Amino acid sequence: MEELFDIIDDNDNVIGQAARSDVHRSGLQHRGVHLLLFDREGRLLVQKRSADKRQYASLWDCSVSEHVQAGENYLDAAVRGAKEEMRVDVSGLRPLFKFRMEYGPNDNEISVVYAGEVEPAQVRFDAEEVGEVAYVHPSELSASMEQSPQLYCRWFIQIMKFYSGRRAEFQVYETIE
Repeated sequence: MEELFDIIDDNDNVIGQAARSDVHRSGLQHRGVHLLLFDREGRLLVQKRSADKRQYASLWDCSVSEHVQAGENYLDAAVRGAKEEMRVDVSGLRPLFKFRMEYGPNDNEISVVYAGEVEPAQVRFDAEEVGEVAYVHPSELSASMEQSPQLYCRWFIQIMKFYSGRRAEFQVYETIE
């Protein structure tokens, strides 16, 4: 059965619901979440999207990127996404900021970014969703994104720019931290 998303207005108010395919075909604004999960050494867990993905296949992405399903809140979607993609239970997630961005053609989202901790030994990623994972210090990641942006999802680059205090190409709704 196809996922159902809440359709939202520019103020993040729910104004309807639609199937995932209809949302992306029509460019309806919906919700998403991104997780930045760090290990004890301060390295960020990054995932390489599966080569079988229809969009952005084999590109490096946040620890977890997930759509918010109809009736679900941002935090619940973040916890669900970590469980589905990385097979980890996350607690103590901290919301960092909320932003609005056009992720691609007809893909308009308001998203919340969360930060948390992860124990690498517990990560068992879903091979249908994720091709591989790595742990990278944010400074090394920034340098790699500057040198080879084609290897990364566009939104991930923008999230990391804002996270590191630089100007990002999205509309920030609020800084939560």
